[in-house]
Amino acid sequence: MSWLTEYVRPKIRGLLKREVPDNLWTNCPSCHQMVLVKELERTLNVCPHCGFHMKVPVTQRFDWTFDPGSYTRIELPKVAADPLGFRDQKRYTDRLRDARAKTGLDDSLAVAHGKITGYPAVVAVMAYEFMAGTMGSGLGEAFIAAVRLAILQRAPLVIFTASGGARMQEGVISLMQMPRTTVGVQMLKDAGLPYIVVLTDPTTGGVSASFAMLGDVQIAEPKALIGFAGPRVIEDTVREKLPEGFQRSEYLLEHGMLDMVVERKNLRETLGRVIGLLTDAPAGDVFTNTLPDPEEPGPGDTVLPTT
Repeated sequence: MSWLTEYVRPKIRGLLKREVPDNLWTNCPSCHQMVLVKELERTLNVCPHCGFHMKVPVTQRFDWTFDPGSYTRIELPKVAADPLGFRDQKRYTDRLRDARAKTGLDDSLAVAHGKITGYPAVVAVMAYEFMAGTMGSGLGEAFIAAVRLAILQRAPLVIFTASGGARMQEGVISLMQMPRTTVGVQMLKDAGLPYIVVLTDPTTGGVSASFAMLGDVQIAEPKALIGFAGPRVIEDTVREKLPEGFQRSEYLLEHGMLDMVVERKNLRETLGRVIGLLTDAPAGDVFTNTLPDPEEPGPGDTVLPTT
C-alpha cells in the first residue's frame, strides 16, 4: 500500500470527522424513519413523517396535560417489595431497584392534582418506562389513592394508560389488581364523579381488561395499539388474517369501543371541554392551549358522528 493510503487518507478522514451525539436522532417505531430529537420536542413526541404518537415520560405528560405551574404530585402508598420472592434471570427486587433508579419513580403509576383549562382534576399517568408499565400491587395502591383523592376534592379522575399488562413477578397478586381497580372505578361512580380514560400506545393485557375500558368517556391517541392479546398472538390462535388496522385507535372508534381519537396537541383543551360538560365546577381562570403547534399538523381529530 502507498503512503497516500496508509498516511494521507487517515489524516484527511480525521480532519473531516465530526463528533455526532448519540442522542441526536431517534427511530420512529411505526414508519421507521429517522427523526431529530429536537424535532420531536417541538411536535410533542409525534412523528412528523407518519403522525405516530410515541411514548411519553410521566413528567412530560403531566406538563402537557395540566395548566402551566398548576399541578402537584402526591406521594403514593408503599407496598411489599417482593411478596412472592420471585426470581427469573434476576431477582425481582433487583429489577425494581434498577427501574426506580432509571426512572425516578416508585412504580408504574404516578398521580398529581391540579387544573386542566381552569377545571380542578386528578390525573394518573401510567409509566411505560417503568417495567413496561406493568400492573402490580404498587399500581393498585396508587390507583386507589388517586380515586380517594378525587373523591376528597370532588374532582374528576383522568388516567393515561400505557401498559404491557400484568406483572408476572407478582403472579396472582398482580391479577387481583384487576377487580381492585374496578372497585375503585365504582367508588367514583357512586360519588357521582367523572372517570375519563385516555388510552395511549400500547394499552394491553390486564390493564385493558379492567380499568382502562371502564371510563365514562373513552379517548385515545391516534394509531395507539389497544387490546388484550397482541395481533400476532390472535392470528396464530384463530389462524385467520386480521383486518387492516385491527386493535388500533381508529378501528376501535369505528366499532364503538371509543368516543374520540384526539391528537396529542389537542388533548388538554379536549379534556377541559369534557370536564366542563360533565361537572358543574367553576373553571376559574381558563387557560388556552399553550402547547407548541407543529408547523405542519397532521389530520384533524376523529370523533364519532352524533345522531
